[in-house]
Amino acid sequence: MTLRNTIPSDDITSQVKLALAEDIGQQDLTADLIPADSIATATILNREPATLCGQDWVMEVFKQVDPTISITWHFNDGDQLEADNLICTLNGPARSLLTGERTAMNYLQTLSATATLSSVYAAQVAGIEVKVLDTRKTIPGFRLAQKYAVRCGDCHNHRIGLYDGILIKENHINAAGSIAAAITQARALHPGVTIEVEAENFGEMDQALAGQADIILLDNFDIAMLNQAVERNQGQALLEASGNVNLTTVRAIAETGVDRISIGALTKDIKAIDLSMRFK
Repeated sequence: MTLRNTIPSDDITSQVKLALAEDIGQQDLTADLIPADSIATATILNREPATLCGQDWVMEVFKQVDPTISITWHFNDGDQLEADNLICTLNGPARSLLTGERTAMNYLQTLSATATLSSVYAAQVAGIEVKVLDTRKTIPGFRLAQKYAVRCGDCHNHRIGLYDGILIKENHINAAGSIAAAITQARALHPGVTIEVEAENFGEMDQALAGQADIILLDNFDIAMLNQAVERNQGQALLEASGNVNLTTVRAIAETGVDRISIGALTKDIKAIDLSMRFK
């Protein structure tokens, strides 16, 4: 699988620069123990099944640490790996390899964790015409990277931030006075922008339909309610299920006929993939 990373390279460059400064500070004191002219070959392996993600960040880490380091990748972002695969081979000054190791592995283990969990959810709804979406519940400063990782895991992105879509939730409704008022104001201020409205019950869903919302977020509806909502909707708006979604419930939710399922766990409830970097 080859999945193009659309994150601007300048964003990755600046992000990696901060991460390296955080780790190295003024000097890698331990790497100084290694002779300056020592050249080494190292490999990165995964110790458990994983969906790979993070190549561009690893490449940028070692580019900034020492551009003479070469990396040969044996898999691509988005590839699903069994345990104990040789992911890549690195060659260059031993000091530089050791200095960049932890930062590179942090990126790879975290982004692969997001991609791996996303791929598990995607597999759970295989064969059903539904989109599994992430949310804005991401690691601060890591939004675009995790959104990319979700795509590597065959899931989809919700809005990226507050700037590229309107999601009218309970507090917005209370502040605006009503669902109708919030939708009217949204259309007046931001014509052409997709409007999504959160509904906690059928009364709010009906109000969102009356206001011609593009998407209705069905918050914590159980299976019976979701089935009823799909029937009630009659294709007027896209329906998105959210809340109480996990690997046990996601397929049953998808089978109700909703169009989308948003899952905060894709980016916030992740466990780093077990990786190791070994010197030959």
